[in-house]
Amino acid sequence: MRSRRRIDNETNRYLSALILKEEGFEVIEAVTGEEGVEKAGKEHPDLILMDIQLPGIDGLEATRRIRASSADRKVPIIALTSYAMTGDRERALAAGCTGYFEKPINPDTIIDEIRRFLK
Repeated sequence: MRSRRRIDNETNRYLSALILKEEGFEVIEAVTGEEGVEKAGKEHPDLILMDIQLPGIDGLEATRRIRASSADRKVPIIALTSYAMTGDRERALAAGCTGYFEKPINPDTIIDEIRRFLK
């Protein structure tokens, strides 16, 4: 049986992608931290929504690797987490994230926030 956390992550990824696609964004998904680093290097996205709790390397390590790679291009990387603890925002920013969103995301405001980071 699959763990509840994995199902939650799949659901969150699906809902986030759906919201973005409905607003006209092209979405490239990655399931693991390693896959995210690889796709960032190949696809050169305009913005990355980085879940902190990922299988394999976590989102903070994935962010560090993207920042250290040629894929960096100063792409905005926004940390997403539902396990917000004291200091998490600071750790995300120190790892190279440009911003920080707590889940559950608010569909009414996240698009405006994403557009702000893309300017």
